[in-house]
Amino acid sequence: MSAAVEARPGDPPESHRGQIDVEAFDFWYGKSQALCGIDLAIAPRAVTALIGPSGCGKSTFLRSINRLNELIPGVRHAGRILLDGDDIHARGVDVVTLRQRVGMVFQRSNPFPRSIYDNVAYGPRINTRPSRAALDGIVESALRRAALWDEVKDRLRGSALALSGGQQQRLCIARALANDPEVLLLDEPASALDPIATQKVEELVYELKRELTIVIVTHNLQQAARISDNTAFFYLGKLVEVGDTQRLFTSPREERTEAYITGRFG
Repeated sequence: MSAAVEARPGDPPESHRGQIDVEAFDFWYGKSQALCGIDLAIAPRAVTALIGPSGCGKSTFLRSINRLNELIPGVRHAGRILLDGDDIHARGVDVVTLRQRVGMVFQRSNPFPRSIYDNVAYGPRINTRPSRAALDGIVESALRRAALWDEVKDRLRGSALALSGGQQQRLCIARALANDPEVLLLDEPASALDPIATQKVEELVYELKRELTIVIVTHNLQQAARISDNTAFFYLGKLVEVGDTQRLFTSPREERTEAYITGRFG
């Protein structure tokens, strides 16, 4: 996998950057198998929601897409995850570069105890070391894309910790966007937010899918129905059903999917 962002001969067209293909993927924490035989194609420039009861493997799967699980001792995997046709576990893959291409935002906002500007500038400063003028442009662009610029443009040197919870979560999204990723992974990004902040995050996700592949874990079925194009239902470490969100919510093909959506378990 190349670290370069510029197009090269053989690269996928821009409209197909961020295609994820998962083939017979298994994952273990020590002797405990958390994912079993996952086969899933995640479309580029779309929102794919991962739903299912707690402990069913959703977050484990999400964190596998940028190899974040490898930070945990004793884990192992089998099968393949392909990003734009390249195996993310192939020998020679630069994990730092992979995590630039596949950004992630967690359940609880985790801004650094630094200024708003320094939070967004953190990745580019380490990865590409742009000039000050270029860095100013990157920060502004990321904050605009995260729908936060107008709210913070006059206090960029102020502490990120002074922002509201919803603003902090959008700042974390801006921090990921500053690396110009192809894919954005969201692990229950609105679960700790109030309804107004949740709406802003959902509106942001809807806008960002024009330029990014987005995969979101959510326990909120209404949220999945509102913002996702496709939905995948996980249960006991297995992918039970995946399909167009409207079809899956109105005419699920698997009995377990219907039982979960209608609230009979979960």
